[in-house]
Amino acid sequence: MANRRDSRIEPSFEGPPSAKSSAGFSVSEEDRVVPSNRKTSAKRQSAKTKSSRRGRGKSRRGLFGVLGRLFYWCFVLAIWGGIATAGIVVYYGAKMPAATTWAIPDRAPNIRIVSVDGKLLANRGMSGGEAVGLHEMSAYIPEAVIAIEDRRFYSHLGIDPIGLSRAMVANVLGGRFSQGGSTLTQQLAKNLFLTPDRTLERKVQEVLLALWLEHKHTKDQILEMYLNRVYFGSGAYGVEAASRRYFGKSARDVTLPEAALLAGLLKAPSRLSPARDPKAAEQRSQLVLAAMRDEGKISAKELTTAMSAPATRVASYWTGSENYVADTIVEELPDLIGDMRSDIIVDTTVDLTLQKLAEQSIRRLIDGSGKKLNASQGVLVSIDNSGVPWSAAMTIRPASSTVPRRRAASRARRSSPLFTWRHWRPAVRLTVCAMMRRSE
Repeated sequence: MANRRDSRIEPSFEGPPSAKSSAGFSVSEEDRVVPSNRKTSAKRQSAKTKSSRRGRGKSRRGLFGVLGRLFYWCFVLAIWGGIATAGIVVYYGAKMPAATTWAIPDRAPNIRIVSVDGKLLANRGMSGGEAVGLHEMSAYIPEAVIAIEDRRFYSHLGIDPIGLSRAMVANVLGGRFSQGGSTLTQQLAKNLFLTPDRTLERKVQEVLLALWLEHKHTKDQILEMYLNRVYFGSGAYGVEAASRRYFGKSARDVTLPEAALLAGLLKAPSRLSPARDPKAAEQRSQLVLAAMRDEGKISAKELTTAMSAPATRVASYWTGSENYVADTIVEELPDLIGDMRSDIIVDTTVDLTLQKLAEQSIRRLIDGSGKKLNASQGVLVSIDNSGVPWSAAMTIRPASSTVPRRRAASRARRSSPLFTWRHWRPAVRLTVCAMMRRSE
């Protein structure tokens, strides 16, 4: 007892309660008047965790709320935009004739004048060339046109939302109207029915007509009509006229570089015409070739070959002496057959080979004795022993001369008929015999 009374027992906060003696006493953490820092920090940490969770939840709910409101208003604007668009389409569509009366206008008739052996002397008419079937022309031509003008031609329904959106973005970023976004079908509709005015009414009508064309005709028919009617610059409408105009050959024989040049003209026919700006035409054709390669229309080897050997334009056009014969035939046709409503083929007795030889002969005479005789033109008539002419109206003038090309032929015609018509079938084929008196 004495030892127990003399010894001092200190309170302890350590050790589990079970370890304490029954005679001693202990104080737990809960018995403290002021909580320890360890307990406070734990509560603060728990509170911070809960508040951070609540903050993240609020931020998430706020983000989704903003996106939800944005989606809602976009949806509302899309509905009203659709209603407004439908109203505009109905308004301008009501101004158009009934769809049952719509029809493809006839292509301007072409006059094909051929030699005695069937070679082409000249084409005459508003288009400047005959219509060529899609599968008759060089396969490079439609491939080049689709690659650069409307690469989704065979997949869309007349209008291309993707191409239209891309064009709108490009125009906005560029700050100017640089791309139109029209499909080949829309371009054909514009060429066939509409004026080139850039108005909202014309654009709506163009879309409606494009949808009608897609409904009435196949893709190949639309592409064929487009290629035979579109303007290629320098007075050439259609691929045949353009091929003759720029390369002196038929569209059936056009090579890859030449097809790329023709396709490149469609963006700006007058400005990019090789007759006006050969360098710009070549640069544009290289873009077409690159587009064809991207679309898988040509191989890398074909691309390299075409880039290294660009198309070359014929040195001259409308300068051959055969054009004198063609001009006179065109003057005589209306009196003989009246209005022309379809393509016409005119057969002549002119031999093109002899015609070229005679032209060279007269050119040498004019170059050698023209100044001495004060002459800039000449006429030569070649007739065989049966009286049938093989070359006619051989009138030549230098490129710098201002003398009208038809003057020599007109002088000859005043004294005798230049042509006698042996046989003809209206609007189908004519056979022409060129006749001039030997003295002329």
